[in-house]
Amino acid sequence: MKNCKLTFAALIISLLVIAIMTYKFIISGETVLASDGRQALLLEPAERDLVLGEMRLFLQTVQQITQGVTDNNLDQVVSAAKQVGAAAQQVVPGSLIKKLPLDFKKLGFDTHSKFDQLALDAEQFGDTQVVLEQLSGLMTNCVACHEIYRIDAAPMSEK
Repeated sequence: MKNCKLTFAALIISLLVIAIMTYKFIISGETVLASDGRQALLLEPAERDLVLGEMRLFLQTVQQITQGVTDNNLDQVVSAAKQVGAAAQQVVPGSLIKKLPLDFKKLGFDTHSKFDQLALDAEQFGDTQVVLEQLSGLMTNCVACHEIYRIDAAPMSEK
């Protein structure tokens, strides 16, 4: 009977630790309320460079897609969109993953997924109007992210 209680207590403690770690590393992220009302992601320089580099790549891709639509060049649209689809996601270090709140991660994954869908539909349907509609929907992710979040430097740790 005593062993059963100890086993049950150990199980409960283990589940609590898992729940806390899940919340800390997957859900909450490390943000603070910024002076402009957005959530500030506090990132180290290399982490900031990684996130901002991906955002610049998204913006370059949007430009390439709109140029492809303007030129009626769906091969360019497909090629550009595939460059930033889910398969192109960079390996993100665990130290960065735990700092990013769940909604930020969801927006990122959804954006990659929407680029994949845009490429697929452009290939299958060949309709620039569909591409523009999807691009407009995709851009709502970008706007939402920039309305909610900003990236600030992590405070210098004292040594």
